[in-house]
Amino acid sequence: MSLRKTLFWIHLAIGCSAGAVVFLMSATGVLLTYQRRITGWADRSFRSAPPSPGAPRLPVEAILAGVRNAGPPSAVTLRSDPSAPAEVSFGRDHVFLVDVYSGRVLGESSHAARAFFQSVENWHRWLGAPLERRPAARAVTGACNLGFLLLVISGPILWLPRKWSLQNITAVAWFRRGLSGRARDFNWHNAIGIWTALPLFVIVLSGVVMSYPWANNLVYRLTGSELPAQDNGPRPGGGPGRPREAPRERGQDAAVFRGWNESWARAEQQAPGWRSVTLRLPQGSRGPLTFTIDTGAGGRPDQRSQLTLDRRTGDVVRWEPFSSYSTGRRVRSWLRFLHTGEAGGAAGETVAGIASLGAAMLAWTGTALACRRLWRWKARRKAARANA
Repeated sequence: MSLRKTLFWIHLAIGCSAGAVVFLMSATGVLLTYQRRITGWADRSFRSAPPSPGAPRLPVEAILAGVRNAGPPSAVTLRSDPSAPAEVSFGRDHVFLVDVYSGRVLGESSHAARAFFQSVENWHRWLGAPLERRPAARAVTGACNLGFLLLVISGPILWLPRKWSLQNITAVAWFRRGLSGRARDFNWHNAIGIWTALPLFVIVLSGVVMSYPWANNLVYRLTGSELPAQDNGPRPGGGPGRPREAPRERGQDAAVFRGWNESWARAEQQAPGWRSVTLRLPQGSRGPLTFTIDTGAGGRPDQRSQLTLDRRTGDVVRWEPFSSYSTGRRVRSWLRFLHTGEAGGAAGETVAGIASLGAAMLAWTGTALACRRLWRWKARRKAARANA
């Protein structure tokens, strides 16, 4: 058996095994393309109203006074846009929007939009599995993601024409009209695969890195960087590096807001050109405060920095701009935002969405071609038995 034929059967076997899961991850990936933008659009009616041009914001403790009875938030975000309200998160289910000039609670962020995208992400990452079954589901999606990477690599090799000519290249790389059945599926499979091969390689490769610790560590080893510290704590559905938070009770730890004004002012002074500052609240009232400071639109890791302050003294415990990261950590950070296309802004998200749609079509047409091949093989065996 020739090398090309061997590669074809490997390609076919992986495609048949992982096709259904690849289709599901690709289809949900299309729905997640503009998640951040759609959620922001749904909340467009909630705006802060400055009493006068250039009026200063309230101190952060005053801004949060209106939601104090709801208990300690899990995260708080302020933006430099004068009309942008403060976002106060209580887990992933509830996000309250607060006027930064009056402290009035404007309302809750679109629960329908957030619930929809959370459900889609659940299917995208864990096949819709409940919390206790997510490690097993993550193993399945990780294996199918790895298999899809092999398909993306082997596909262009199989699609290369044996004889190079403009006519042969056009036959596999361009959509042809008037086709139906197997010829149509074959043409679509080849053309879509060729045009989406490069963005799909980036998307799937970054997905593999996020799925497996060995792939994540390989990024650091290939760049000659020190491996990151291992996080052995419980994870929500197996997500890397995000310990599961204990439930927060209403009114628990009432002193949690104290000292935020000075710490927040210190965080804003650390990066004068900031556009958003986010604080994720740690457990308890004594842990350090870690701020994520973004000087861009939120989709580029090189415009993000992390500042850790001592809660009691306000001293800087750690300042980590992107320039201070090791090469491995920089590459890993870029892979996270290349996976969703956010690194390229709206254009990058559009490319990622089109590539994900193409991946769903590849899974569909590939499965159709495999089924047609199986039917023809059964028809030949039936005819052979009849002749015998």
